[in-house]
This record gives sequence, C-alpha cells and structure tokens, in this order.
Amino acid sequence: MTISPLPPMEGPVCPLPLHHDQTVVMGHGSGGRMTHELIQNTFLPHLSSPWNTGNDFAALTLSQESNVPAVLIVSTDSHIVSPLFFPGGDIGRLAVCGTVNDISMSGATPLYLTAGFILEEGLPISMLEKILASMKIAANEAGIQVVAGDTKVVEKGKGDGIFITTTGVGLKDPRYHPAGQSAVPGDVVLISGALGDHAMAVLSARGDLGFETNIQSDVAPLNSMIHELLSVAPHTHVLRDPTRGGLATSLNEIAAQSKVNITIFEKDIPVHTPVQAVCEMLGFDPLYAANEGKLIVIVPPDEADAALASLRSHPYGREARMIGEVLPNPKNRVLLKTRIGSSRILDMLAGEMLPRIC
Repeated sequence: MTISPLPPMEGPVCPLPLHHDQTVVMGHGSGGRMTHELIQNTFLPHLSSPWNTGNDFAALTLSQESNVPAVLIVSTDSHIVSPLFFPGGDIGRLAVCGTVNDISMSGATPLYLTAGFILEEGLPISMLEKILASMKIAANEAGIQVVAGDTKVVEKGKGDGIFITTTGVGLKDPRYHPAGQSAVPGDVVLISGALGDHAMAVLSARGDLGFETNIQSDVAPLNSMIHELLSVAPHTHVLRDPTRGGLATSLNEIAAQSKVNITIFEKDIPVHTPVQAVCEMLGFDPLYAANEGKLIVIVPPDEADAALASLRSHPYGREARMIGEVLPNPKNRVLLKTRIGSSRILDMLAGEMLPRIC
C-alpha cells in the first residue's frame, strides 16, 4: 500500500513548529505562547504603561486633595470603520479619540483607557503595528494612559481586519455640570467647526466617489479644547460631539432630553466647500454626516462670547461659530431657519447614510 504524503498544513498547529510574525493567525488568539509574544512584541511597545503588570486588571489610585468625593466618569465604545486607514486618520486614532471625547463631554478629565482588539486571521502584523502606533500618538496628545487590554482572533472571513473596543475612565470636575438635559431657553448654540469632513473622507477613501478629493477627516481628541472652554465658560450647559447621525441627530437628542426647542440658522453653519460639493452631488445632507472632531456647545448668553473666543483660540476650534438658540417651544423639536427665511423641521437620521463610519 502506498501512503501519499500529507499536504503542508496552513496556519499554526499545536505544538507550533514555526514562528509566525508577518500576519495574524489563529494561534495568536490561543492564550498561549503566541498570544504572549504578540502582546510583548507588538502591543506593549506602543501601549505600555506603569499599570501594565501582567494581571487581568489595573489598580488605579486617585489622589484626594479635598473632602469632595471623587466621581469617576466611565464610557465604552466599539469602533469599526472601512477602510481601516483614511485621509486624516485610521481606526486606531478613531478608537482613542472617540472615547476620550465621550468622557470629555461630561466636563471630566480623561485619565485612563483600556482597549480590546478583535483581530481577523490574515491581518498583516505591520498594519497592526501602524494602528497601535497611531493609538499611542493620539493617547499622548490627549494625555491619557492605556492601562489594560485584551486580544482575540477570529477566523479569516469572520471579521473585518480589526475591531477595537475602548473603555475610558475620567475624573469629574465638581465645578462643571454639562449634560444633555441641561439646556434652557435663552441659551446660545455653538459649533466648533465645519461639518461632515469625517464622513466624506471615509467615503472618498473607499473609492465610492469616482473621483479624488482632498477632504481630510477631523478625528481629534477634544479634551484640551474643552478644558480651556470651561475655564472661561464654567456654566456651560451642554457639551456633545456630533458623531453618528451628525449635528441634526445630536441636537434632536438634546432637545428631547431638555424638553426644549433648538433653532439653528443655515447661513451660520460651517461646511467646507469640497464637502458641500460631494453632498450635493450624491444627495447627502452635511447636517446628518458623521464628525469625529467637532463639538456642540450650549451656553448661557452671558458666557457665549467668551466660549466662542476660547474655541477659536484652539487649533481644533478655529472655525467655531454661533449657529442657533434654545427656545421654549415647540418642545422636543429642532428647527432649521433656511437661507431664504423659511423654517423646516430637522428630525433624527432614520437610518445610516454610510455604513461603518465610526
């Protein structure tokens, strides 16, 4: 009887006879030596901190300088985007900035971040390292530490390269109390810059436009800008980053939370010319387009000028504008005053203009 030789095995076997360091393979998710090597050789060079002690937890000590109770702010978000790299950013920067910004909307100071990674078999290690390096740069800019993480690997075809889940922890400043339910009639509505850059940059990177653009994503950590804003406008009522669903959906959420009317003025809303052109060609509305580095600020009228000046003094807020006002009625509604003087209701985004934007 003739025994044919077995075909060469693809991927890792147990025990693993070969070293795999070019692409992610299933063995990287085993919890064994390959997992430890991936963590030591790929993750820790980019995301290490004094709190990475090899345990499944991080023990964080908060200094207590007064009798005021320390209030922690915690936020978790999962990040998926296609493609993984786009003009002005990538999924790594998006993951860090998204959670930093969610913590910052409470007026808290972001301190720590944990990160969970779902890797698809076949993801090049070089691409993973590029994403991790981007996360490190964003974390350094935001002044936070990545203190813990987890990694899992799924079979090829069952993921989308990489998914990242981040959890942020911040310390609440007792002087500030912005919240979605705190807008009151008479308040002024500000936006920190032009709308729709992120959504259109991602769309352009997919090649879906059929032509090239120079649109760059606005993805950025906003905590330093918010810190400066609150120092001159301490009675700021609402902070909100208009991500998925854009400005219109975010304002609807605030109007419903606060049971007020928010009226904005089309002529005052900043949109870059290339973004406006793409939206008009493809039938998108920039008021519903995702942003990753913009800030809605709702402030009392006596602090509006100081707040606007503060935003404009920061690199991420140079194009800030006053765009609207808070009114008592009709409650739970957002109205747009058009350039021709008419009014129309801005409702929430019903579906998704573009998949996997953030």
